[in-house]
Amino acid sequence: MSAPFRGIDFYAFDELLTSEQRAVRDAVRDWVSKRFIPVIEQHHRAGTFPMNLVPELAEMGILGAPIHGYDCAGMDAVSYGLILQELERGDSGLRSFASVQTSLCMWPIWAYGSEAQKTRWLPDMSRGKKLACFGLTEPDHGSNPGGMITRAKKKGNKWILNGAKMWITNASVADVAVVWAKDEADVIRGFLVEKGSPGFSTKETVNKWSLRASSTGELIFGDCEIPEENVLAGVQGLKGPLSCLTQARYGIAWGAIGSAMACYDASVNYAQTRIQFGKPIGAFQLNQEKIAYMLTEITKGQAICLRLAQLKDAKTLKPEQVSLAKRNNVDMALTIARLARDLHGANGITDEYPVIRHMLNLESVKTYEGTHDIHTLVLGQAATGIAAYQ
Repeated sequence: MSAPFRGIDFYAFDELLTSEQRAVRDAVRDWVSKRFIPVIEQHHRAGTFPMNLVPELAEMGILGAPIHGYDCAGMDAVSYGLILQELERGDSGLRSFASVQTSLCMWPIWAYGSEAQKTRWLPDMSRGKKLACFGLTEPDHGSNPGGMITRAKKKGNKWILNGAKMWITNASVADVAVVWAKDEADVIRGFLVEKGSPGFSTKETVNKWSLRASSTGELIFGDCEIPEENVLAGVQGLKGPLSCLTQARYGIAWGAIGSAMACYDASVNYAQTRIQFGKPIGAFQLNQEKIAYMLTEITKGQAICLRLAQLKDAKTLKPEQVSLAKRNNVDMALTIARLARDLHGANGITDEYPVIRHMLNLESVKTYEGTHDIHTLVLGQAATGIAAYQ
């Protein structure tokens, strides 16, 4: 049995954290090790998410952690980032669950919703009694959300929604969907579509080999009726969904460090105990080079995320700064997962070790909420002032 996970702290990162931040991280780290990791492989095999653990996530204050008021924990950006790091050390699907509930769904209700909407949804969402999903991506519009064809038409005191969204985390289990659609003037608006609404249905996505321990599906709207009080009236245009994605991408940057840490930790343990040619494989220079690369990149990722958190708490964070962190950290985590799979040899393709699962998951993380290439173009525009994707 491998030693308990103790984290990677080559640059004394912990000294930069407050005692409260370390306590939050350590509590989630311990929970992931004791409650989640023992069951993740069976859920990965079955393609299921451990819904029975949701109340425990809520009890720790994870759902809606950075939101103030409405029975939410009101944590700072560093604490929330560390939470997501530890959740993704368990599995990207676990971090996705918390991130979607918090950053993509609770946050827009808190930022753009009415007081009645906040009071109705946020306390129950923080307790895990109500689950949510985020509907932006469409079958023909992924990297170009402004091209969406889902439509909302005003009819009396209701809105009629037609269209479809896909690759939606928690689609089939959500009590409410935060959905973005264009009105008759081609203005993007946000709607809270409740489970059971007339004309609203979901369909589970099957046969996926990445994020298997995560519920994924489609949202389908056929003359779906939405009452006026379910409109997010505080925002119009692309600012609405893109600001939500900025919140979620911030969390992904931290989460990717967790996946990288899991692969690094497994690799060090394996290199110390796997014997070939009469000595541990960690004694060979090629394997030490792999481990040195992992350690270096994780340490750089930590520095990026800590500074990003400081900017977020100072309310000076720019979307392109989040793009840099998401792009860099996910790419480095996937590279580390591939190196870890290689270091584990044939054992690396079995789920006796976590590396192949993390590698498969990170293929999705590199794609969703802004592909690696799209974030490259965001950074290119920030540097040159020229938008290459227009």
